[in-house]
Amino acid sequence: MPKYDKADLERRMNGAVDSLKSDLAGLRTGRANTTLLDPVVVEVYGANMPLNQVATVSAPDPRMLSVQVWDKSNMTPVEKAIRSAGLGLNPMVDGQNIRLPIPDLTEERRKELAKLAGKYAEGAKIAIRNVRRDGMEALKTDEKKKEISEDDRKRLEDEVQKMTDTHIAEVDRASEAKEKEIMSQ
Repeated sequence: MPKYDKADLERRMNGAVDSLKSDLAGLRTGRANTTLLDPVVVEVYGANMPLNQVATVSAPDPRMLSVQVWDKSNMTPVEKAIRSAGLGLNPMVDGQNIRLPIPDLTEERRKELAKLAGKYAEGAKIAIRNVRRDGMEALKTDEKKKEISEDDRKRLEDEVQKMTDTHIAEVDRASEAKEKEIMSQ
């Protein structure tokens, strides 16, 4: 049974790209975006739950997020979780709603966010390269076991490298677009 599995490598590389896009979506660009609160985890009912499982998050206008908490007893934990999430947001409680005005970004904060976007992209590239390494090792193992020929191994290694290059280019595009979006606000 050959160890090399192109579909698995492709799935894992896509996973790294998707994870990066999700991380980048959470970076604040000065515009209200509901994904900004995705990393917020609230301690309720004796467990840690993502914010979107205890409240509805919406963006009524470009400078404001609104969090409608379903159970009134969770207001304080939700407010505390948003404050301590390190997003630089200042929650204002209004009945069963929490309003989050989105402050303008300073030049310094923009540079920090752009640097963070670059760091996320580098992490995704490392993950993709690790998948490539696994694929290359699997091909060498298959060749040693005489399951594929040397020519097949070289051809498949080229295929793995092309797949890697494609995914790295996608990471670069996503990262550059996010950095441009952050710096242009």
